[in-house]
Amino acid sequence: MSLESAALARVKPSATLAADAKARDLKAQGRDVISLAAGEPDFDTPENIKEAAIKAIRDGKTKYTNVDGIPELKEAIVAKFQRENGLTYKTSQVNVSPGGKPVIWNAMLATLNPGDEVVIPTPYWVSYWDIVLLAGGTPVAVPTSAETGFKLQPNDLEAAITPKTKWVFLNSPSNPSGAAYTRAELKAVADVLLRHPQVMILTDDMYEHLVFGDFEFTTIAQVEPALYERTLTMNGVSKAYAMTGWRIGYAAGPEALIKSMAKVMSQTTSNPSSISQWAAVEALNGTQAFIKPNAKLFEARRDLVVSMLNQASGIACPTPEGAFYVYPSVEKLIGKTSPSGKVIGNDQDFAVELLEQEGVSVVFGAAFGLSPFFRISYATSNAVLEDACTRIQRFCANVK
Repeated sequence: MSLESAALARVKPSATLAADAKARDLKAQGRDVISLAAGEPDFDTPENIKEAAIKAIRDGKTKYTNVDGIPELKEAIVAKFQRENGLTYKTSQVNVSPGGKPVIWNAMLATLNPGDEVVIPTPYWVSYWDIVLLAGGTPVAVPTSAETGFKLQPNDLEAAITPKTKWVFLNSPSNPSGAAYTRAELKAVADVLLRHPQVMILTDDMYEHLVFGDFEFTTIAQVEPALYERTLTMNGVSKAYAMTGWRIGYAAGPEALIKSMAKVMSQTTSNPSSISQWAAVEALNGTQAFIKPNAKLFEARRDLVVSMLNQASGIACPTPEGAFYVYPSVEKLIGKTSPSGKVIGNDQDFAVELLEQEGVSVVFGAAFGLSPFFRISYATSNAVLEDACTRIQRFCANVK
């Protein structure tokens, strides 16, 4: 008799965390390993944010807070949405959770019944699929392609929606592809959703501030105000503010949904860390001067990685619009033999052999629902990226 529940048996551990853990284990054994698996900025949390957290500790702000966020943070989030996205919310429409994953989990557990479908474009962030499964819903994959920039096409969305569809997930800029939707592309998606009033939209805007060149970020409720009442707009402080370990995600949406999410939290996590919440207040209300320079650094890293990967035999790497990931194809390497003598049958084999032979840890594409690709996070120094890409080039050159 298994101790594991049927619900847990439906899901898999996070492939990105598993890849990063494997790299850490090999490093601990003395192996020369470069991990490009984890999606974590290498910048330190800005000093003003750290000082706000220290002040919160010294001021005794270390007690329980409101379940889904302190009023001051909710007010900062309301101001952020108005200032940066032209979206008007009340604090009663705002949820603060201990990270982005709990925002999605709270929303799904609060709304999904068995048989409810959630449309998820592929490639997707690894947790979307399994959170839906764990919450009792049915995820429905809608594949995209490199040829369409890894973006959901309106006709494909239309074909995927059924009377059972309850949610559609959007992620721009995307983890894992870095793809970002233009205003026109979002409007085309919105036009489909307007024809299906039963469908809610969860838009994950976590990488909003990491867009490159002259790309202009927009979010779907901003592009199509008629979808405002059906949209949960999610964001957080982890990426733009280098606060991954602080564990603060947030979202704004219909008041009834926000209340239901708080009800879930009241019996699960309770409130996010009080100290992290005060740090997030400073992140959102304080100086934003470092965000654009950091994005410029990421853009230069993107250009370096795309250039070097496209010089590797058998790899084709598109140029993404944002985030800090690339999602290259290894289609031309499938069926060939690695230096160890093992046949590369799929993208997981490629990732395993690359780690074993060259000590470079990446995440295979099947984990994101679309093969044959792999994901690299370029949120590290140019020197590390050059070393890693040189190793990838060497590995590919020795694949026969």
